[in-house]
Amino acid sequence: MTKLVEICIFPIVISGMLGLDACGPRAQEKSAEAPPPAKVVKDSEVTVFAVDHPEQFPLAVAMPYTASRELAVTGVVNPDIARTVPVISLATGRVLAVHARLGDTVTKGQLLLSVRSDDISGASANYRKAVADGTLARAQVERARDLYTHGAIALADLQIAEDTENKARVDVEAAAEHLQLLGSPLDHPTGIVDIVAPVAGVITDQQVTNAAGVQGLGSSPFTISDLSYVWIVCDVYENDLPNVQIGDTAEIRLNAFPDQVLRGNVSNIGAVLDPSIRTAKVRIEVHNPGLLRLGMFVKATFRRQTKEEHTSVPASAILHIHDRDYVYIPTQDHKFRRIEVVSGDNLPNDLQEVKSGIAPGQQVVSNALVLEHTVDQ
Repeated sequence: MTKLVEICIFPIVISGMLGLDACGPRAQEKSAEAPPPAKVVKDSEVTVFAVDHPEQFPLAVAMPYTASRELAVTGVVNPDIARTVPVISLATGRVLAVHARLGDTVTKGQLLLSVRSDDISGASANYRKAVADGTLARAQVERARDLYTHGAIALADLQIAEDTENKARVDVEAAAEHLQLLGSPLDHPTGIVDIVAPVAGVITDQQVTNAAGVQGLGSSPFTISDLSYVWIVCDVYENDLPNVQIGDTAEIRLNAFPDQVLRGNVSNIGAVLDPSIRTAKVRIEVHNPGLLRLGMFVKATFRRQTKEEHTSVPASAILHIHDRDYVYIPTQDHKFRRIEVVSGDNLPNDLQEVKSGIAPGQQVVSNALVLEHTVDQ
């Protein structure tokens, strides 16, 4: 009986031991797959820096600075329409000679074009006929007055003769004016019409060549522009229109002459926006000292008439990194915090304008570049 019990118990013990051996590695594998215990990392500000000797970096106080609000845009030089005069010809004919070309500077009365026109012959014939009729009418009046003095004719006949003379005088004056308008002298009429410049300026457009035809009161052979004053036409986006008003001053800087600064005033703001880029045309009238050429690209900076208060700091206190501007300000625990600012124009005495980011009275590190190099080390 005892052996029977041992035989029955032995397989059970063996199977239990095998089960224990099988569970051991699985438990170890599961423990290995478990995530590591979490570590708590203390939060830190990436814009705050600590240095060994903060007293070695001098501080400067941001000062208030009053300036006008600015808006910088690009523009193109255009002629003043009010100072642009077309050169027209009243006579129709063929061009014999062109005495000026596109881009030339001309004076008032300078010969520009010679045209062979048959209109002169017709106008000259009408003038001569009017002169002959006038001579005859004058002789008839003198005869009628003599006859009326001797009682040979009635007063009505004398009045008819005087009326005929007056009408003949009007015809002579009209024919003479027509001939002069065509450009021909009265004493020596010729079929060649000389077209001269009506004003002084620069020829900005030419629509005629040698042996070409000229249509009376048709297209203008030349266009003369007075470039002593020009227009700067700028594109201002819709969102920036509140910053521009008529009468505001504008500083003009030329791409070709970056050291030259011209000044003008806003004379017109377009009432219609460009539907493709949502901009309005803003016109600036500028006196041209001789540097501006039509089609030049310029940079216009508008300045509002009202003043605004900004902040000024030493120029060395502003750090330029990746097209952004930063300054360092001290903290209460003797560290330095780097904050982003929006810088403006350079000011006298090595100062620079700060439009936003810090307020007047706030302290900044006067040499931000040295502190930046110290932090990097």
